[in-house]
Amino acid sequence: MSIQIIQQRLNMYSCKTDIEEIQAMREITQEVVLAALTRGGFFEHAAFQGGTCLRIFYGLNRFSEDLDFVLKKPILNFQLLDYLTHVHDELKTFGYDIEIKDRNKAEGAVKQPFLKDKSIGKILTLKYAGKSSILKQIYIKLEVDSNPPSGSSYETKYLDFPFASAVTVQDLSSLFAGKIHALLCRKYLKGRDWYDFIWYTSHQTGVNFELLSSAIIQYGSWENTHIEINREWLLQEMEQKIISIDWKKAKEDVRRFIPAIEQPSLEVWHKEFFLSQLAKLKAVLL
Repeated sequence: MSIQIIQQRLNMYSCKTDIEEIQAMREITQEVVLAALTRGGFFEHAAFQGGTCLRIFYGLNRFSEDLDFVLKKPILNFQLLDYLTHVHDELKTFGYDIEIKDRNKAEGAVKQPFLKDKSIGKILTLKYAGKSSILKQIYIKLEVDSNPPSGSSYETKYLDFPFASAVTVQDLSSLFAGKIHALLCRKYLKGRDWYDFIWYTSHQTGVNFELLSSAIIQYGSWENTHIEINREWLLQEMEQKIISIDWKKAKEDVRRFIPAIEQPSLEVWHKEFFLSQLAKLKAVLL
């Protein structure tokens, strides 16, 4: 019965390509993991954040690979693996044969175990991925920041698949603050960040400046400085970043994560377009 639930969920996606089918299988697995973490009490201490959070709970129209979390307050020697035993057992009831790997140093503030499954794709009826043998395994990285910047705000969202569960998430202004921090401080270009920026600005999302200030000072180019993070500073730094981006590379990074119907929209990815989106943010921050 449990594997039938997964199959029914997959059928609801109406995938048109092998890549969409693979992404759908990963997302279904992500939802099962979230529900299992809820039952294990994980969200008493942590909140869901990042691109996958934005997709599952706020409607972002792109797939996302990882599950990112932040502790509500720092916890010395926090052990994510303590919760993953429950996740393993829950996934097993749905037909998964999950392998948990941990490649982290014990003293690190960011925990990054990952889950790998090679069995579920062999059990399900797949239209594309099974035929082309692309779906060899499902791979999901989990990341928890156990020493987070201060200032996050949270809310509760609900899943109804695979069973009803409540998930603590960062609110939109906090998620946007985290995304802006990534846009300004990430050491490599990630087109998915800019796709998300379009989503936030088109939805007139505000910015949690308390969280952004804490994050900027804690990690990145302005680490341990005493600059004032305000509206003027943010708009100036974002404009400089947009002007410096290689938009051709940015488009190629995001291409495999968005539906085929959205691919033509990547043609407008250039400096002028993103400066126009920045103008929308400027209007929101007035």
